[in-house]
Amino acid sequence: MIHHSEKSILVVGSLAFDDLEMPTGTFKDVIGGAATYSAIASSLLAPVRLVGVVGADFPQAMLDDLGKRGVDTKGVERQAGKTFRWHGRYSSDLASRETLDTQLNVFADFRPKIPKEFAASPLVMLGNIHPALQLEVLKQVERPQLVVADTMNFWIQGEPKTLAELLPKVDVLVINDEEVRELAGVHNLRRAAEEVRRRGPKALIVKRGEHGALLFDAQGVFFVPAYPLEEVCDPTGAGDSFAGGLLGYLASHDHTEPHALRRAMFFASAMGSFCVEGIGPRRLLSITKRDLRSRLDQFLAMVEYGGDLPFRE
Repeated sequence: MIHHSEKSILVVGSLAFDDLEMPTGTFKDVIGGAATYSAIASSLLAPVRLVGVVGADFPQAMLDDLGKRGVDTKGVERQAGKTFRWHGRYSSDLASRETLDTQLNVFADFRPKIPKEFAASPLVMLGNIHPALQLEVLKQVERPQLVVADTMNFWIQGEPKTLAELLPKVDVLVINDEEVRELAGVHNLRRAAEEVRRRGPKALIVKRGEHGALLFDAQGVFFVPAYPLEEVCDPTGAGDSFAGGLLGYLASHDHTEPHALRRAMFFASAMGSFCVEGIGPRRLLSITKRDLRSRLDQFLAMVEYGGDLPFRE
């Protein structure tokens, strides 16, 4: 059990600037990075400890804003040089995106240093960074209760051995359907998920964008829908916000058993839906617990079917 005094979430990953070319216009110097989105989403529900690296150009005001939301940023190193930058262009329907430029800058030499007071964090979020760095983080923490990890095609293709070493150390792997198929080498999603779980993670969550998310674990398969929004502004960071919402719920409710993971997926999906309503993390930074409660009620109404399913054979 996590005690109320120590239910912090350690989030390790990238802080960045994003230059976004959207159907609605071009947005430069948008604050981004996987760890940024995960930390903001988690912090609505639980205290967060953030570890990453930024350059001299990253605004202190943003770190201060995170601090006001309950994110401890003492693990964010500031180095001479420029912050990691990603430049992407979204399709007119926002369903796909093309990377135009990636500048690693100070992130190129990032080696996560976990402050001593962060080492006992009961929940750990390994953002989408080199699997060797994810393993380095796990060597620096003291037996966390739950480890959640993300990865991407780039590491699946380029670092299969290191990734294979990481998977048995992960409790929940959160990736998209394309990545699951690539990692398993199997096209059928259910078989691919079972193959990935066989390699180590106790649970696998497959993000499917506007088609919701699937959880595969020892209890079977569970589905949570995506919230059908009238307007989607910017999908950047939605998956990281999803992971943040998941961890925030688990940290604030003191348990990680299968039913808790299923409930957490609604919080995850809700945070992902808030994220896409604004450019960058702007909307996420503005939501309150009341906003979250309202959206969760709407989620429940979407799946409420009035009890049993009568069926005459």
